[in-house]
Amino acid sequence: MKLSPLAILMPALLLASCSSYKKSGQAGGLDARSKLEADAWSASDRFRDTDPSIARFFDKAAGYVVFPEVTKGGAGLGAAYGEGVAYQGGRVIGYTKLEQGTIGAQLGGQTYREIIFFERPTDLDEFKAGRMELSAQASAVAASKGAAAHADYANGVAIFTDHERGLMAEASIGGQKFSFTPRAD
Repeated sequence: MKLSPLAILMPALLLASCSSYKKSGQAGGLDARSKLEADAWSASDRFRDTDPSIARFFDKAAGYVVFPEVTKGGAGLGAAYGEGVAYQGGRVIGYTKLEQGTIGAQLGGQTYREIIFFERPTDLDEFKAGRMELSAQASAVAASKGAAAHADYANGVAIFTDHERGLMAEASIGGQKFSFTPRAD
């Protein structure tokens, strides 16, 4: 199958057009990582406010990653990108990037928040070592009141998303890849 240059370029254009996350390095007097940490804290609070039953995951997980904004776009080919903060024992242990590529019937763009909880220390270690990939359609629970009460881990992770804005229709395949950078103390 031969793709036109427009079909290859369209997902990148959609991704860039629907992103509002500032990657400039300076935002309101805070450096980029401080802003990312503040945004992750705010996103965590939003998940807790939306569904208080998610507290059991925050309390008992070996660790978790908060992506305050993931931007996704697609037109045949799709892409998503987000930057996040990794926590263990309630403290920041590093920073992460989510990259996703998809192919299939898809059109549109959207932004959402995502939290990935790790059930065991070995699951968190796999993530930190860069050996964790999730399918694009990995079982994520949409944040809503009481949703976390019935959610559980699958293959050592529990994923929650909270739609922010945009509209995207898709029936695609692909996967999320992650990179991890430890926090320098």
